[in-house]
Amino acid sequence: MSPFQTRTAPTTAIHVDYRSPTTDDGIRLWEIASDSKVLDVNSSYSYVLWCHDFASTSIVAEVDSRTVGFVTGYRRPDDPAILMVWQVAVDDTYRGHRIAATMLHRLLDRTAHDGVIAMNTTISPDNVASQRLFESVATARGLRFTRRDLFPADAFPDAHQPEDLYLLEPVTDAN
Repeated sequence: MSPFQTRTAPTTAIHVDYRSPTTDDGIRLWEIASDSKVLDVNSSYSYVLWCHDFASTSIVAEVDSRTVGFVTGYRRPDDPAILMVWQVAVDDTYRGHRIAATMLHRLLDRTAHDGVIAMNTTISPDNVASQRLFESVATARGLRFTRRDLFPADAFPDAHQPEDLYLLEPVTDAN
C-alpha cells in the first residue's frame, strides 16, 4: 500500500477535484507510484490498463488539472460487495490535505451504488501510516476494522515484507 506521512495540518486550503481515471492518467499514476519510493511499482502498461479496465472502482485527485493522487481498486471476484484497494498514493507535495482519505470515502460512496458494502486492502506491517489511514476511514464510517495474516514474506520471490489483509466491514450482530 501507499506511504502516508504524519504531518501537521496544512496551512493553506487547496481545491481538489475527484474523478474516475482515464487511460490518459496512466502515466501520471505510474510517476506518483514510482516517486513514492515505497509502493511496489508496476509496469507503466499496467497503470494504463488499470485506468481502462477498472476506472469505475478507482479514483484520481486533481489540483489545477494535474493528477496528484490515486486509489486503484477492484471488486473482489468471489464477493463483489467488497472493494479491494490495490494502491493508494498522493504526490508528496500534496500530502497532509486529507486527499487519500477523501478519495477512499468518495470511492466507497460511488461504488455503494453497485452494491459495495465493505473494503479490503493489504498493508505491510511496517506501514503504520497506511494502517492509520484505513482505520480512520473505518472509524468515520462506523465500520469494523480488523487485520488478518495473508501473505507471509516467503510468499514473495524478493525481499518483500509480509502483506496483512485489513478489512473494513459493516458491524452486524453476528460479528
